[in-house]
Amino acid sequence: MAATSYHHGNLRQTLLDHGVALARAGGPDAVVLRDVQRLAGVSNSAAYRHYADRRALLGAVQIHAMTQLGEAMRDAVAAVPNRGPRDRRALARLSATGRAYVDFALAEPGLFRTAFAKDGPDRADESVEPSRHPFRILSGCVDDLVEVGVLAADRRPGFDEAAWAAVHGAATLFLDGPLNHATAEERRLITERLLAVVEDGVRSTRSR
Repeated sequence: MAATSYHHGNLRQTLLDHGVALARAGGPDAVVLRDVQRLAGVSNSAAYRHYADRRALLGAVQIHAMTQLGEAMRDAVAAVPNRGPRDRRALARLSATGRAYVDFALAEPGLFRTAFAKDGPDRADESVEPSRHPFRILSGCVDDLVEVGVLAADRRPGFDEAAWAAVHGAATLFLDGPLNHATAEERRLITERLLAVVEDGVRSTRSR
């Protein structure tokens, strides 16, 4: 990656852009302040005025990565046709978030790993805009399930986290676990099987 110039007054964004590029290529360990400073073509002191240390820079990159994941999930929810029975639409939106989650991890492994690196944004982190926070988007879909009567209200506690754990576990196994050698077709099949299990679990709570 060659050093680039930046427009006066926009150095913070330039440093962040380079940090994101490094994360995309090599994950969280690749986000090093001195490398970002070198790529931007500025002095250490100039870079430190915007990011006091590596942790500050990594935090900004993590928020960016988390936001990108959230946007992918939000777009997937928006793409679900707004027709048909409300219960089926609510279930389709839930599945869409999980599918987008795994797809993002496979398409952007460096950013995905960075988003969930140690000390990254958590499920309640307010640094990520609520409408683009992955957990909040998932939680909104679960709210819809309760509203339309698919998920019993007394079965709601812990459901958001369980659904999150399911798709995050699959994504992690695909990237860094024993399923990393699975073909694209196998990964898609496993993901769809997982989402079907989640849907069946939701439906089973209706009569309880």
